[in-house]
Amino acid sequence: MMRAVTAAAAAFALSLPATAVHAAEQPEAVPQVLPMGVAVGALPLAVEDRTGYQRTLFKHWNAGANPTDGCNTRAEVLIAEAVVAPEVGPGCTLTGGVWWSYYDEREVTLAGALDIDHMVPLAEAWDSGAAKWTPARREAYANDLGQAASLVAVTARSNRSKADQDPAEWLPPSADSLCRYGAEWTATKLRWGLAVDELERDRLLDIAAGCGGTDVEFTPAP
Repeated sequence: MMRAVTAAAAAFALSLPATAVHAAEQPEAVPQVLPMGVAVGALPLAVEDRTGYQRTLFKHWNAGANPTDGCNTRAEVLIAEAVVAPEVGPGCTLTGGVWWSYYDEREVTLAGALDIDHMVPLAEAWDSGAAKWTPARREAYANDLGQAASLVAVTARSNRSKADQDPAEWLPPSADSLCRYGAEWTATKLRWGLAVDELERDRLLDIAAGCGGTDVEFTPAP
């Protein structure tokens, strides 16, 4: 089930100041679309290095698109991804709502039972190029609302099973999610100019070979 744009999410976006909506939607460049195999081949190849990594080097969750509404990035992803809209209360308290965790094909009715997964985990991003970024760019990465694939609401169990592993080490338990996952992982790395190691690239190419007709859509990050 692909990400749904609910009436509540649309109303939420319309309630934001124009500057906040603009910030959430940046960059405004035209998205690039490549066949999955071509997209994987476009990823730079490099040896990964985790020296110096700390999760706290990626500030999250920040105040999101509108710093005045009480909704942080996590809440904004939950609002955007709900297949049945939750009610948004004071302080961005979310009640009700239904979500679909595509990693394991599970319906979730409690916002607190969901994790917001960084499609490419923070540690993996560090290994793949983010170690050279400024703190501001790492914060932008960790709170990326500009591309739907970057952050995804999934069950806590599936997210914690994944941890910081790349596709050579972990794939979603749902076989039906494999093409989407491979495409979204590739899209995130292309968006942020992150590299892949050899085993990761080979696994992505294997996935692409079984996902004929699957495109990767991404917009380079500002």
